[in-house]
Amino acid sequence: QVQLVESGGGLVQAGGSLRLSCAASGRTFSNYNMGWFRQAPGKERELVAHILWSGGTTYYADSVKGRFTISRDSAKNTVYLQMNSLKPEDTAVYYCAAGFATQSIYEYWGQGTQVTVSS
Repeated sequence: QVQLVESGGGLVQAGGSLRLSCAASGRTFSNYNMGWFRQAPGKERELVAHILWSGGTTYYADSVKGRFTISRDSAKNTVYLQMNSLKPEDTAVYYCAAGFATQSIYEYWGQGTQVTVSS
């Protein structure tokens, strides 16, 4: 029943911007941590950023800090990842995920959206 649907990926040149969206449905996420992950070919999936749905507390990986911004719109049940100053190393499939806030486990995952940054 729970669905996370990502959108907004695409091809962009280095230095450009993209905004990813994650439409969440099937339950209330008030007590959940919403995360953006990415996985490049041959690499492990890594956490890019996450946000507590209720309080808005955020975390960013060092590699994206200052360039990416995670946010959410509670009325729309949507989480966003604004990506600025994109670099080729940001190229990956980006996944939206949700997990109960008190657990370091992400239970729900979206299908992923491809982000490709050309040099």
